[in-house]
Amino acid sequence: MTQSDVYLTEMGESGSRVVFFHGLFGQGKNWTQVAKSLAPDHRVTLVDMPNHGRSAWTEHLDYVEFADRLAELFSADDPVVLVGHSMGAKIAMVLALRHPELVERLAVVDMSPVDYANGSEFGVFIEGMQGMDLDSLERRSDADAALEVAAPSTTVRSFLLQNLRREGTGWRWQPNLELLGRELDVLGGWPEDRLGDVAPYEGRVLWVAGANSAYVTDEYADAMLRWFPRASRVTVKGAGHWVHSEQPEIFRQVLSRFVELA
Repeated sequence: MTQSDVYLTEMGESGSRVVFFHGLFGQGKNWTQVAKSLAPDHRVTLVDMPNHGRSAWTEHLDYVEFADRLAELFSADDPVVLVGHSMGAKIAMVLALRHPELVERLAVVDMSPVDYANGSEFGVFIEGMQGMDLDSLERRSDADAALEVAAPSTTVRSFLLQNLRREGTGWRWQPNLELLGRELDVLGGWPEDRLGDVAPYEGRVLWVAGANSAYVTDEYADAMLRWFPRASRVTVKGAGHWVHSEQPEIFRQVLSRFVELA
């Protein structure tokens, strides 16, 4: 994976740089509304993660390798505010730990630096997406109906279906579903044994939790503070794992305050 394999969307022409890493099944454009709110005063970069959106596919999932490659997009002369959600948050945390000179401050959205044993929810989504007969689809509403069993939530289903693209007279999924399904354990893991001889990240960290999510809990606080001792936790009511889409205005306010901290 090289820099040319990573698809970027840029907004804004001046000010400090803010970079967004999306989560599993996401795309950089999922951050568009938040990015537009920051663009008048900041240079904003939306990144399609490897195996997602318009970025290249890889043969393996590797948080350390991905973080090191994405670090090549940044410069120590222009350190960034790095914002990551879910899978993207794990990549962002690894990047901040291994390349702290590149990250001026870090926002971790509904994720913790731990191994999650239960990836079954995402596995069900992947099986449902892979099991869909794309050749039989005539319109997007057919796909919505076909995915309803695997993803009963209208919000989640709509999010997943953003990854379905029409090509000519057919359809295809943008994410590398075969790889994601095969390496769910890696997705849910935390590569502590491969981080190398790294010190805790000493920059400011915003740790955003969805009140209805199990990815940020009191039991994970010790692990978070071990690696990120300056982390400040903010819990958003009425939100689950996809905090920024379930409570977009509150999330924008919280993130904007963090970005503007002196």
